[in-house]
Amino acid sequence: MYSFMGGGLFCAIIGNILIVVSTATDYWMQYRLSGSYAHQGLWRYCMANKCYMQTASIGAPKLYPWSHKMASEITGVVLWFVQRDSAGTVLQRSHEKNPTNTYWNATRAFMILSGMACFAGIMAGILSFAHFSAFERFSRSFAAGIMFFISTLFVLLAMSIYTGVTLSFLGKRFGDWRFSWSYILGWVAMLMTFFAGIFYMCAHRMYESRRVVGSR
Repeated sequence: MYSFMGGGLFCAIIGNILIVVSTATDYWMQYRLSGSYAHQGLWRYCMANKCYMQTASIGAPKLYPWSHKMASEITGVVLWFVQRDSAGTVLQRSHEKNPTNTYWNATRAFMILSGMACFAGIMAGILSFAHFSAFERFSRSFAAGIMFFISTLFVLLAMSIYTGVTLSFLGKRFGDWRFSWSYILGWVAMLMTFFAGIFYMCAHRMYESRRVVGSR
């Protein structure tokens, strides 16, 4: 059981690091623009050794109405809880004011949520090694596994949105382009959090089996 938990914790820590690195770095995509090399991430794009805030218009409704509507609704749900004033009133959502940032906001939000869920799973996973009587009826290994699967889902949503938009629009906008290492790290992080969830679920099943056998 502890070997599964140890393996799961290792995968989760690596996955969380990869999520942070992937989200923060500027190498999701590389391309040539006006004959010069350029690359971009979720927050900035860089060319000629200078970086600028990400403002590319890839979410305009006139380009792909159906995909813009889907991403807009997803982003609205994710940002619903973080854009309120002091009285609890929901503020006008930024993606409605500026739809060009819809896809960036959706990908950023899901990557950040994934990192938070993975970190919560790591905390639960560490606590699962300890034995506290107050937590006898609460399976921390099961909770950790669930959090890792939630993190996997968020990464999958982020990567799917970014991949779909890139293949549908950016790939046609830039003739010579390719996905880069920040993007690849996102997929690797998804695999690591998924395996972490599998390991902790196996540990939970082993613990439950031993407890049933011991109670007889």
